[in-house]
Amino acid sequence: MMGQEETDYGNVSYEYMDYEDFEEMKGETYTQKEILHIISVVIYSLAFVIGVTGNGIVIWVTAFKIKRTVNSVWLQNLAIADFVFVLFLPFSIDYVLRDFNWIFGWTMCKLNSFVCTMNMYASVLFLTVISLDRYISLVHLSWYQTFHTVPRAWGVCVLTWVIAIFLSTPALIFRETVNYHRKVVCFNNFQGENTHDTKVRHISLVTLRTIVGFLLPFLTVSVTAILLFGKMKQFDNIHFSSFSKMISAVIVAFFLCWAPFHIFSLMELTMHYSLSLGHVLSVGFPLATSLAFFNSCINPILYGLFNKNVRTIVKSSCMSLTKNSLRELSHNLSVTETVSLAPSCSPEEPTTHTCV
Repeated sequence: MMGQEETDYGNVSYEYMDYEDFEEMKGETYTQKEILHIISVVIYSLAFVIGVTGNGIVIWVTAFKIKRTVNSVWLQNLAIADFVFVLFLPFSIDYVLRDFNWIFGWTMCKLNSFVCTMNMYASVLFLTVISLDRYISLVHLSWYQTFHTVPRAWGVCVLTWVIAIFLSTPALIFRETVNYHRKVVCFNNFQGENTHDTKVRHISLVTLRTIVGFLLPFLTVSVTAILLFGKMKQFDNIHFSSFSKMISAVIVAFFLCWAPFHIFSLMELTMHYSLSLGHVLSVGFPLATSLAFFNSCINPILYGLFNKNVRTIVKSSCMSLTKNSLRELSHNLSVTETVSLAPSCSPEEPTTHTCV
C-alpha cells in the first residue's frame, strides 16, 4: 500500500508541480530553484523569438517562393508544427516566471499541453515519413515516379496530422488545474478510484508517448538510414544531396533534444514507489523539457545551414524588402518636403500664384 507521500504525488503530476516538497526533503536551496527558472525562461524566450521568425520564413519560402514539390510539402508541414507550438511558448514563459502559477484558466491549460504534445508527435511522424520517402525514392524508383506527387504528399500530411491529433487527446482528458500551495497548478491529473488506477493511467500514457513518440520512429529512421546507406554503397554512389544532409541533421537534432525528456519521463514513474529520485528530477526535468522545447527553433537554422537555395531565397527576399522599404521611405519624405515648401493660401489675401 502506498504511503502518504506517494498518494499526494498521485494527485499532482511532478512535471508541473511546485517543487517545495522535494526541496524540503533534500535541502535544496531557493537559489538553485531560481537558477533553474531563469535558465528555463531564457531557453523558452530564445525558442520563441527564433522559432516564430525562422519557421515563419520557412513557411513563407516553401509556400510562395519555391516550386511546389513533395520535399517542400514535407518541410512546410514540419515548419507549421513548430510554428504553432512556439506561438504558445509565452504561456509557459509566464507560468515559470510566476513560479508555476497558472493564470490562464482551465481551457488554456488543456490547450497548451495539447499543442505541445501534438507538436512532438507531428514532428517525429513527419521526420519518419521523410525518411521512408527518401528510402523508397531509391529502392522502389518506378513506384516512386508514378505515385510520388504533390497531391498525394498532402494526403499523407493530412493523415499524419490526424494521427498526431488523436495521439494528443490524452492531454485534453487528463490536463487539469488545481489550487496547490496557494497557487493554481496546471498538471496531469491521473487520479482514479484508487492508487492502482492512478499508476496505470500514468504508466500507460508515458509508455505510449515514449514508444510511439520516440522509440518506434527512432527505430524506423535508423533502419531506413542503414538500408539506404547499404543500397548507395552497393551502387557505389555514396553521395548525399543538400536535402538529405539537411534532413539528417534535423532528425539527429530532434532525437538529441527529445531523448532527455523521455528518459526523465520514465524516471518519473518511479515516484509512485519511492521519492529517492526527487532531487534528480527536480533539477533535470525542467532542463530536459527546455531542451525539448528548444528543438522547435533549431530546424529553421539547419535549413539555412544545409540548403543553399533557402539561404539564397531568404537573402534575396530580405534585400528586395529592404530596397522597397527604403524606396517607399524616400518617396514619403519627398512628398512631405514638397508639401511643407509649398506656399499656403489665405482666404483674406489676394493670390498672385497658384496654390495646390
